[in-house]
Amino acid sequence: MKGPQRIACLSSETVEVLYALGQQHRIAGITAFARHPVGVTKNHPIICGFSSAKAEKIFAVEPDLILAYSSLQGEMVKECILAGFEVYFFNQKSIAGIFNMISTLGLLLDCSERAQALIAELQSQLDAVREIAATFTHRPKVYFEEWHTPLYTGIRWVSELIAIAGGINVFDDISHAPRAKDRTVTPEQVIAAAPELILGSWCGQKFDTQAVLQREGWQAIPAIAQRQVFEIASEDLLVPGITAITRGLPLIQSFIQTYNRNVML
Repeated sequence: MKGPQRIACLSSETVEVLYALGQQHRIAGITAFARHPVGVTKNHPIICGFSSAKAEKIFAVEPDLILAYSSLQGEMVKECILAGFEVYFFNQKSIAGIFNMISTLGLLLDCSERAQALIAELQSQLDAVREIAATFTHRPKVYFEEWHTPLYTGIRWVSELIAIAGGINVFDDISHAPRAKDRTVTPEQVIAAAPELILGSWCGQKFDTQAVLQREGWQAIPAIAQRQVFEIASEDLLVPGITAITRGLPLIQSFIQTYNRNVML
């Protein structure tokens, strides 16, 4: 068996990809936030949170490769590198980036054929949803909320999924910004954008639909007036990997379809 044999996954998307590629036997440790496959935290040692960890716990599983993601894991990665461990640092922000991550893991683990088959399967799911969206007579304006204090709107892959599902992200122009603080919006901007549908996925916290419905000054927003405010669990959408497509996208699609079927009558 070629490639690394003991892999430490500091973020959850690589855990799910390794399982999808049939390479879960290489996993030496995982993040506590891994949710897919269901119950996966019972199968491997927990070695970190997302942005915090005791380096000793990572070192203790004796990884020959550490997989990390985003600037929030920068300090953890730095400690691992200084300790002499091999690290591969991903930073995907788009659907293309997710596919590149899968392809890269296929190369690293000598299972490129499986990786390309997985990418093709995910692409077919995107195409199927896009085909349904093409039949819609109305593409609702969507505001996606990633956090509430301050208001952060969605990162690039979320905006892309909204478009594929048949919606229009009202803040698509700033979805390219890699840092959350550069995707900050004001309540006044949301009100002016007049979204017809509000989707929320607060990272690490349950989205409070009722609190959003009761925000001061938001009653004139069509989505608020028509009570078109819905939650998508962060582990199903804000994880930049397989689950955003297989679980997040169908939920976005269902909300947009229901909006077109009921509200637009």
